[in-house]
Amino acid sequence: MLYKDTEELCECGARFSRFIEPRLLLLLFKGESYGYELVSKLNEISFPGEPLDAGNVYRNLRRMENEGLIKSRWATAKSGPPRRIYRITIEGEDRLRAWMLVIEERRNSLTRLIEDYKTFVEKKK
Repeated sequence: MLYKDTEELCECGARFSRFIEPRLLLLLFKGESYGYELVSKLNEISFPGEPLDAGNVYRNLRRMENEGLIKSRWATAKSGPPRRIYRITIEGEDRLRAWMLVIEERRNSLTRLIEDYKTFVEKKK
């Protein structure tokens, strides 16, 4: 079972709700970004009916930085306030790979559940 193999690398199952961590890691894997932009992008890829709390995103960014999954730096622009720019670390890439294994395993389990249900419904007809 893949999940058991990834437990040492991350507690992916413990933070499974809302998928904020893997979504942030994936966005940062694609390239550096700043907080407001990450919140906007998360809103674009959120699950239907799932309200996104910007404060929760920033709390997760701080936690992820404390865990070494991401790093940040301050960038100043010609106009406007400085922005904190985030990027993924090697540890963050490892965590993202672990998340993908866990998510894929859960997707496969859900697919089997749905297929089992459909097979049972068809037999009842």
